[in-house]
Amino acid sequence: MRIAAIADIHGNDLALEAVLADIEAQAIATVVNLGDHLSGALNAARTADILIARNFASIRGNHDRWLIEKRPAEMGEWDRTARAQLAARHFEWLASLPETRVVADQLFLCHGTPHSDTTYWLDDIAPGGTMRISARERIEAFAAGIDFPVILCGHTHIARCVTLADGRLVVNPGSVGCPAYDDDEPVPHTVETGSPHARYAILEKGPGGWNVDFRLVAYDHMAMSQLAAERNMASYASALRSGWLAHAGEGSR
Repeated sequence: MRIAAIADIHGNDLALEAVLADIEAQAIATVVNLGDHLSGALNAARTADILIARNFASIRGNHDRWLIEKRPAEMGEWDRTARAQLAARHFEWLASLPETRVVADQLFLCHGTPHSDTTYWLDDIAPGGTMRISARERIEAFAAGIDFPVILCGHTHIARCVTLADGRLVVNPGSVGCPAYDDDEPVPHTVETGSPHARYAILEKGPGGWNVDFRLVAYDHMAMSQLAAERNMASYASALRSGWLAHAGEGSR
């Protein structure tokens, strides 16, 4: 069994296409999608059309939920920008997505944690606003009661695999479309991966258990950076260009 896991596309259609091409080159037929598909400064509608046509096993992330629950005046800049591009069919698709789901009786899908789409799981915020791996006890606690060998999450945009005490894996495939951002919730912090690659993960069940292959895929990230710059999001443009933020406060979600 080989499965590709994607997450946190954030309207980056070029990154998504590059990742899907790489998945096809690996001859993988099954793809799971962990949410936050559209919000950002990029191409929300085209990204949605690609995903709707592919009909992957998908769940809803916090930004997807906010797009269908919040009024424009209540939204952050990423969500307002995406919302303005979307048609009724896109909102209907977002509303149809579950918060969690199980695939092949082996993989449990969630966006943040099994019970919250806004909580970081494998990483949390260190003093000074940088990210660090979470304490083992915290990671184990969020996995309680999720009796599947592989648990997949997204949300932090940081690729990571943690083996629990009982052998279960918790895997974050990283972000397809957004390699860095800053945010004010729950406290001000930054996430920076240090490269502009599109990221995803391949999971394969072998005789000894599950293997995890983190993939970094090059694509025309400068085109996406230029688009963000044209929409007056300087820090977001820097993130897409380099994987680093330039000006705090302009790339927040």
